Amino acid sequence: MVWTALQRYSIMIIQFISGIILARLLTPHDYGCIGMLTIFMVLAESFIDGGFGSALIQKKRPTQVDYSTIFFWNLGMSVLLYAVLYFSAPAIARFYNTPLLRDVLRVQGIILFISAFNIVQRNQLQKKLNFKVLSMVTILTSITSLTVTILMAYLGYGVWSLVAQHILTALIPALFFWFHIKWRPQLVFSWQSFRELFSFGFYMFLTNLLNQFGHQIQGLLIGRFYNATTMGFYSKANATERLASQSISRVMTQVTYPLYAEVQDDKERLSNMIKRITMTLSYITFPFLFILLLCAKPIFVILYSERWLDSVPYFQVLCIAGLAYSLQSVNYQSISAIGRSQTLFVWTFVKRIMGIVFVVAGLLIAGMKGLLVGMVINAWFSYAVNIGMVSKYIGYRWWNQLKDIMPVMIVSMVAALVSYGVGMLFNFSMYVDGVIKVSVYAILYVGWSYFFKPEVGNYLRTILINLKKK
Repeated sequence: MVWTALQRYSIMIIQFISGIILARLLTPHDYGCIGMLTIFMVLAESFIDGGFGSALIQKKRPTQVDYSTIFFWNLGMSVLLYAVLYFSAPAIARFYNTPLLRDVLRVQGIILFISAFNIVQRNQLQKKLNFKVLSMVTILTSITSLTVTILMAYLGYGVWSLVAQHILTALIPALFFWFHIKWRPQLVFSWQSFRELFSFGFYMFLTNLLNQFGHQIQGLLIGRFYNATTMGFYSKANATERLASQSISRVMTQVTYPLYAEVQDDKERLSNMIKRITMTLSYITFPFLFILLLCAKPIFVILYSERWLDSVPYFQVLCIAGLAYSLQSVNYQSISAIGRSQTLFVWTFVKRIMGIVFVVAGLLIAGMKGLLVGMVINAWFSYAVNIGMVSKYIGYRWWNQLKDIMPVMIVSMVAALVSYGVGMLFNFSMYVDGVIKVSVYAILYVGWSYFFKPEVGNYLRTILINLKKK
């Protein structure tokens, strides 16, 4: 987890600095063009992986034949799906009424070939918990790709600088893993191995496909019914919120999934792991998101300039959804780790159908604001479904999970309301108002932790003491 945290937060710092620079060199229209195509790229990548990556990690002892079979499957699917994207590009450009998207999609689609060459190697490293190599490669990739992106943006390449960033982000790890890891595929494709992994991976593939479509449907709607500039404002708000809400949860879940798989037969131990992670995430993430919500305007002006102020209302609403997003994967991955892939698919289907209903209904009723409210409802509905599955199949009851996070939720909300009220009493400038709100919030939240000593606070202090000793 230390190596994964180093990776994640190093990238956050790099993205933080580059985001400030790129927001001044590129326009919302540039970001909007990439945002419009995201749904097609992530769905294509889901087809290539096909859920077999999770199946290889979930299987306790995968063989060389297993790895080779999946490698050639990934390669074949990448060729097929690139052809689909290439010939569909003109129709997609007409759908969005943005001719530039045709060439952008055809070039960006090269990523599909590149990714197919390193999925197996990446899964092998995760299987072995070798997060040191994964972290170092990711950090190096991030620095190199963002340096090239900033240079191209400065030279006036616009949206093509973002395309180059995505290609380099896929290319550098692929080259490193191919030459650094000694594994090479055998010239074999085993239908027996394929069927064995397919029995688990197929439902994971369908689940991931539904998840990706559900996550990207709002971008498809915004791009279709509004324009690239509005899409750009939404993309910036969404990316900033995800960076905040998932920065910690991704570190934990990247490490915990293979650990879940190792203890999948010990439900009591698995329940305790989920409880610890859930309480830790809520204790750290909830106050962080409330502070960002309170200070969204000065934060966006400082980071991205006044050009991006239209993103602020979107960001504030998305922060409320982010509270649920930060906890979803903890429960979701535990169900995957115990081999309940079919159950995941069924309930993911329910979640995504309801999510589409919430988002489309919100769009039709109240436009962009309604769409965002629909996203919030969908986020919390999905969290409720996830904890319901954990309650039934693992034994960590949903009412216990809610009871475990409720103290943090209540204190976080009360601190936010008090901080907002203090800001309303005085007519401070934008930046002073932000500092006052953060100060009041920090005093209230830290004071509660100090005087009431919640269980999760004591747990984190123990971890920090042990790390300091090591």
